[in-house]
Amino acid sequence: MKAKERMAIARQMPVEMTPAERVKNFDEIVSGYSESTAILEAERCLQCKKPSCRKGCPIHNDIPGFIALLREKKVEEAYWKIRETSSMPAVCSRVCPHEFQCEGSCVRGKGKGQAVAIGMLERYIVDWMVENNKPLHNECALPGKKKVAIIGSGPAGMTVAYWLAHKGIPCTIFEALPVYGGMLTVGIPPFRLPRDIINAEFDALKSCGVTLHTNVVIGKDKSIEDLRAEGYDAIFNGVGAHKSRKLGLENEETTEGVLHGVDYLRRINLGEDLDLGKKVVVVGGGNVAIDVARTALRYGSEDVFILYRRSREEMPASAAEIHHLEEEGVRIEFLAAPVKIHSEDGKLTKVECVRMELGEPDDSGRRRPVVQEDSNFMIDADSIVPAISQNVDHTADTGVDVELMSWGTYNTDPRTLQTSVEYMFAGGDNVLGPQTAAKAVYQGKVAAESIERYLNGQDLKEDREFLCDQIDW
Repeated sequence: MKAKERMAIARQMPVEMTPAERVKNFDEIVSGYSESTAILEAERCLQCKKPSCRKGCPIHNDIPGFIALLREKKVEEAYWKIRETSSMPAVCSRVCPHEFQCEGSCVRGKGKGQAVAIGMLERYIVDWMVENNKPLHNECALPGKKKVAIIGSGPAGMTVAYWLAHKGIPCTIFEALPVYGGMLTVGIPPFRLPRDIINAEFDALKSCGVTLHTNVVIGKDKSIEDLRAEGYDAIFNGVGAHKSRKLGLENEETTEGVLHGVDYLRRINLGEDLDLGKKVVVVGGGNVAIDVARTALRYGSEDVFILYRRSREEMPASAAEIHHLEEEGVRIEFLAAPVKIHSEDGKLTKVECVRMELGEPDDSGRRRPVVQEDSNFMIDADSIVPAISQNVDHTADTGVDVELMSWGTYNTDPRTLQTSVEYMFAGGDNVLGPQTAAKAVYQGKVAAESIERYLNGQDLKEDREFLCDQIDW
């Protein structure tokens, strides 16, 4: 097929549950491609000689490589092509913001065109493997003598365990929560990431000899010094960013009806039944804010809307999630921000807000929101849920003198992810701040190689396979 013919093929759209159906359950909204649809979408790929999509992928998957194999219906080979670089394609194909990463760099998406649906093709390949009972993992190496402790079972910690286990290095994961998966499990609703997908990854780790412990809070139940005394030769700290960032409003911490985004999602995903009331205000423009609003709908809240202090163009949430949100009836109030919480007898009644306008760009490259004078207005509300970002919780490093950056993340070597404590490495959100699963996965690969080299007494920087550069992110 010639390039002109490929350019004439429209992007293939997946089947989705209707809004009326999906707000009544937590089932996965988007259905995977059929074989014919996947092959047709794969034919849209131009097989660029210098694939910008691969540069846009934080894991650097060989995207043209697996798409070329899929075209030939070599689905199993395509899967193993992805596995050369990715430790969890089933997860990344579902939750990564592809429009900002691989698809955002696809040449077909430039101008008015539509990028190749890379995420959906990756998902089709993984789902095909599951449906056809194909093995999803290579055999692991026989375990050696030196062992590694991993703090946190999120995507970074899972990836470190995956790569080290395949190298014959025994790993033990210590998870503070009663479930595995970190933010994948307690921060993302099942309608975006079904739990059987996450559980399958941990079943594979267990079959590779990885030991997992839940309900163990490092820094409280057991210290890092305890881990060293128990014979762990190196430690990977992948605790993530689970600590809610506050709005800084008066009585934010004491008013009934104020609950922060990641705290709400964690409690809901752990099985707690939380009623936010009929009228819910969510503050923020990222995927956490979107997930909170859509979850509240499914738990019976009727009037849910989002306050975002910038415009639609600046929203960091993925376009697909925003589209689904609005389909489900959630309104977004742009260029608005809360300034005061009003209550009666300690319970929230109203949220006072101000209108904003956009000024000059700030450090993030987005235009800075500026308050419009005398623009205050009131919103009746039963609950307000700030979801404006998260910080790193440093309980795990209690008693350890480890260097931090000014914003609270770990100060690691930007290429090797070694912290100021020689035997401790870190990666994922506790280094990058709240970021995507794919970036955590890549940092997990970098840290795993560094740990292997550290255990073997090798130079951490010479002749490596994986190098990290946080500055690029």
